[in-house]
Amino acid sequence: MKGHLLSTEDLSREDALLVLDTAERMARVAEASVRKLPTLRGRTVVNLFFEDSTRTRTSFEVAAKRLSADVINFSARGSSVSKGESLKDTAQTLEAMGADAVVCRHGASGASHRLATWVRGSVVNAGDGTHEHPTQALLDAFTMRRRLGRVDGLSVTIVGDVLHSRVARSNVWLLTTLGASVTVVAPPTLLPLGVSSWPVQVSYDLDAVLPKSDVVMMLRVQRERMSAAFFPTEREYSRRYGLDVDRAATLPEHALVMHPGPMVRGMEIASQVADSARSTIVEQVANGVSVRMAVLYLLLGGGSGEVA
Repeated sequence: MKGHLLSTEDLSREDALLVLDTAERMARVAEASVRKLPTLRGRTVVNLFFEDSTRTRTSFEVAAKRLSADVINFSARGSSVSKGESLKDTAQTLEAMGADAVVCRHGASGASHRLATWVRGSVVNAGDGTHEHPTQALLDAFTMRRRLGRVDGLSVTIVGDVLHSRVARSNVWLLTTLGASVTVVAPPTLLPLGVSSWPVQVSYDLDAVLPKSDVVMMLRVQRERMSAAFFPTEREYSRRYGLDVDRAATLPEHALVMHPGPMVRGMEIASQVADSARSTIVEQVANGVSVRMAVLYLLLGGGSGEVA
């Protein structure tokens, strides 16, 4: 792997498979009696979060600590950032502290890329605006491979607010790199203008796509990023693009249901479907720790992927 993880579009097939294979080894650590490796002892990982996130920040913190790294959690609230300090000034402060890796979540697209030009340590993009969220895509692919045995050749359907979803973008690039066929399903108002240039098929009819899907990934409607009305009502959205029990019944028997969280139950996905045996939503959270351990290990510990 290169010195940073900023986008899944930058990952070659070999890089992606190396992360997934290393994550498989890291998952065994979670099953051991002592869930810790000494690999990153003496290294410092900074979680730099300008947006709130329980799952991602906690997952990175657990991952770093299981690798014996020192962890600093930096939140924009109550810090110098809230007093007007710029991202560059914050980066220089972290540089002075000797951060070996910075895990950054920011509301502006491209923030992690700029940060990578200002610090000597590795930068991991934990979500930048509506751009990308690479470790989420990696944990999604890892979950698919664990449950279905492969990613190559799978038919993956991504449903919902594609326009504002960094998860959707990262998954499109990673899954196509790994050989999956991706279809995005959404109202026309929730598809980005450049979607025709993406390596995906586009559909507006969820019912037509589900019977051919090995995986259906539901997305959260991100109201906090919406400045206009993108659909008439929640009820209308749910009627056309929500995954209810009847729709889930049309999926192939082996098909998986995924969601990056947090879920809006009853709108995007019915509770019965979210809690069903085909749902991987809880597994995705657990797998996130293994994948983020793998990423930190490969960036800071050694690129061979060999884990003692």
